Amino acid sequence: MTFFAEQAVTSGDKTFYQLRRDIVEGNIAAGSKLSETELSTKYAVSRAVIREAINRLESCNLVERKANIGARVVALTPEGLLELYQVRESLEGMAARLAAQNMSQQEIDELNQLLASHSESVQQGQNYYQEAGDVDFHYRIIIGSKNQHLINMLLNGLYHLVRMYRVQLGMAGPRVTTAFDEHKHIVQAISNRDEELAEMLMRRHILYSKNNIARKLAADNAS
Repeated sequence: MTFFAEQAVTSGDKTFYQLRRDIVEGNIAAGSKLSETELSTKYAVSRAVIREAINRLESCNLVERKANIGARVVALTPEGLLELYQVRESLEGMAARLAAQNMSQQEIDELNQLLASHSESVQQGQNYYQEAGDVDFHYRIIIGSKNQHLINMLLNGLYHLVRMYRVQLGMAGPRVTTAFDEHKHIVQAISNRDEELAEMLMRRHILYSKNNIARKLAADNAS
């Protein structure tokens, strides 16, 4: 089951995926104003297509509208991080618990294979960057929960905003190795069908990630 494999059906889909990726990866800066005219030129589409993409991005929590200002990319702030990660810790902890119950052995084997494929870049000290979707560890566990309401809340409501914080602030430096080790322990708990441990480790992992990003935000604001 894949919720947003980027297989564009229309020019509107293609533009939405490109714009979303550019926001998540910081090519369009957090907090910046979105001009339909400028974006229509940049992406070589009509303003109507851009308008539709911006509306869809608003529903993903990547764009916000303010009176007399218009549409802006959300800012990455300590307050926003705290609120987002409080919800993420609770919901993804639940997803890990349910994944320990509900993932098939084949899905668990594939999750272990995914981590093995990530290990080389981690050992080389590279950024722990994971594309959205099936190659993302967290995405696999969310899908593995098999709870449709939980999946919808996480993937359609929070996933790309979480990725925005992770990609721009949380996937480099010493945290790479510790995050990867935490992933391995979570998968081991899921493999052992230890629901309580899987949830506890996931919640702790997300808390550590939040603390790491908060430090980077504080350092950026101080500089």
